[in-house]
Amino acid sequence: MLRTAKTVMLSLCLMVMLSSCSHSPTGRNQLLLFSGDDMANLGQRSFEEMKKSQPISDDKAINAYVQCVTAAILKVVPPQSNFSEWEVVVFDSDQVNAFALPGGKIGVYTGLLDVAKTPDQLAAVIGHEIGHVLADHSNERLSRSQLTALGLTITGITLSDNPYGDLALAGLGLGVQVGILLPYNRAQESESDKIGLQLMHQAGFDPSASVTLWQNMAKASKGAPPELLSTHPSPDTRINALQTGVNQLPNVPHRLTSSCPRPPSKKQSKNI
Repeated sequence: MLRTAKTVMLSLCLMVMLSSCSHSPTGRNQLLLFSGDDMANLGQRSFEEMKKSQPISDDKAINAYVQCVTAAILKVVPPQSNFSEWEVVVFDSDQVNAFALPGGKIGVYTGLLDVAKTPDQLAAVIGHEIGHVLADHSNERLSRSQLTALGLTITGITLSDNPYGDLALAGLGLGVQVGILLPYNRAQESESDKIGLQLMHQAGFDPSASVTLWQNMAKASKGAPPELLSTHPSPDTRINALQTGVNQLPNVPHRLTSSCPRPPSKKQSKNI
C-alpha cells in the first residue's frame, strides 16, 4: 500500500512537470503551475497590503521623477493579458530597493535614489524589475517552491522507516536550498538584467548606466554573503555580464538621458 502511494505521488510530480513546462522571454525552460490571472490577483493583493503598512512618499518632485522614468520604460513594454494598467508607488524609506509584482504593481523606495543617481541608472533598476514580471519569475519561484515541498514530503515517506531519516531530511533540505532554489534565483536575476537592458535601450536610456549602477551598489553594500549562498549574482559577476550585454546592443542615440529632471536626494536635501 505504501509503495503504491509513493508511485502515485511520483507519477503526479512527473505529470505536473511535463504539463507545465514553458519558456521565458530569453528561451530558458520554466515550470509554471499557476495561471496568469491567479498571479495577478496575488500581486495586486500583496501591493494593497504594502500600501497600507508602509509610508508612501508625498514628495511631488520625487514622485514626478520616478513616474517619468517608469513611464518611458513602460512605453516599450508590450500589453499584458492579465492586467490593463501598471501602477507605480514611491515608498518613503531608506531601503535601497525597488520591486515589481504580477498584476503590474511597481514599488520604488526613496533610498534607492541615493545609489541610482541618474535617470539612466534608475531606468536600469525599473527595467530590471519589470523584467521579473515579463518573465513570470514570481510564478516560477512559487511553482518551484511548491514542487520542492512536495518532493520533501515524498522523501519523508520514503525515509520514514529509516532510523537516520530525520538527519537525512535535514541534509536534503539544505541541499535543495543551495543546489536548486538559490542558483535558480540567480538565473532569474541575470535574466532580468538582460531584459532590463533591452527595455531601457529601446526606451532611449543609456544602457551603460546599468554598469555604473552596480558599481555604485557594490560600494554601498557591506558584508554581502558569498555568491554561492546568495540569491543574487556577485557585483563583479553582474557588472561583467552587464558590460557584455551592453557591448552587444546596437549603437543608437540615447534620447532620454536628461528628459526626467532628477530631484535632490534625501541626503542632499538635508544639507541644503
